[in-house]
Amino acid sequence: MRRFARVALLCLGCAVCSLLYGLSQLALSLEQEPGGGGRERQARDPATPGARQQAGSAGRGEAGTGRCKNLSVSFWNSYWMLPSDVCGMNCFWEAAFRYDYMKTHPSEKMHLAVVACGERLEETVTMLRSAIIFSIKPLHFHIFAEDQLHESFKDILILKNVDSLLYVDTDILFLRPVDDIWSFLGKFNSTQIAAMAPEHEEPRIGWYNRFARHPYYGVTGINSGVMLMNMTRIRRKYFKNDMTPVRLQWGEILMPLLKKYKLNITWGDQDLLNIMFFHNPESLYVFPCQWNYRPDHCIYGSNCKAAEEGGIFILHGNRGVYHDDKQPTFRAVYEAIKNYSFGDDLVHSLLQPLERELQKTTHTYCGRVYKVFIKQLTKSIRDLYARRSKGR
Repeated sequence: MRRFARVALLCLGCAVCSLLYGLSQLALSLEQEPGGGGRERQARDPATPGARQQAGSAGRGEAGTGRCKNLSVSFWNSYWMLPSDVCGMNCFWEAAFRYDYMKTHPSEKMHLAVVACGERLEETVTMLRSAIIFSIKPLHFHIFAEDQLHESFKDILILKNVDSLLYVDTDILFLRPVDDIWSFLGKFNSTQIAAMAPEHEEPRIGWYNRFARHPYYGVTGINSGVMLMNMTRIRRKYFKNDMTPVRLQWGEILMPLLKKYKLNITWGDQDLLNIMFFHNPESLYVFPCQWNYRPDHCIYGSNCKAAEEGGIFILHGNRGVYHDDKQPTFRAVYEAIKNYSFGDDLVHSLLQPLERELQKTTHTYCGRVYKVFIKQLTKSIRDLYARRSKGR
């Protein structure tokens, strides 16, 4: 009788192991199957916008797929022993999909960097919120802040061995997924190491071509508020310069450039980048103005044709326009995203109230073209809900 019980117990154990293995393989096959259903999409995009909304942490871009709070929790814990506050129903399936995703896509995430100084905490958090709302792939935030701001962020991370990086100023708002600008990395040719937008579209109002006392890129210079970088290429690059016939690497060239031009520099790092890419124009990929839309694109009349056609993709509220009454159109977008509560309906809680506020700004030049401010935002919301619907 005892022998029979032991054999039965052994068979039961083997059956359980076989079942677990079969479920794991099924999850993997569903993930790899082209044109699969909603759960396959969920596996490929383990950090959906809804999942990151539940996580609620600006520095935690690796949040779960809807019900699990944190990727590392599911990865390191046995699926059937997760704490009750981490996963809800179907937790085994959530963890199994994400475990296989980690094995097959260990580095598939986007790196977003920002420098937060002085009174820029609220602005930085609002920028992070805008990135989280629509993005599809996991986001990894690198936040460089002064000591007094460290406690305000969950994770202060130092760049190390990062292959690619999207740097943005704190006064940036994403009106479409970060994934879309990240995709420009795949459009770089063999010599390009970074991507930025022009400083101006209209030379008659350009700053660099009228006032700069140092070299600058192209006709009107470039704006560094949104800068996509292939860090691996940057580390390997030897830059031409006007200080020595010997080419210098990134870390060797910045301080000498600063010393040479320090009396002529007005816009800090942006001026240094203009000087560097003046001497190395083959290294820069230039993307359209709708990826870095600023007040200069509308205060003297609309001069960003790409935004007129497709809407604004990234809004850049430089010169403090989010916090004064000089450009109420920009401020309205900022306030709408700042006040939006994750989990609320985006149409009724964000888009419609914003459009009503924008209609009040038509007495300004930017307000006259207010529809470019919501054109892409409307599409981003529609696409987000479509992804969620397919993921059910």
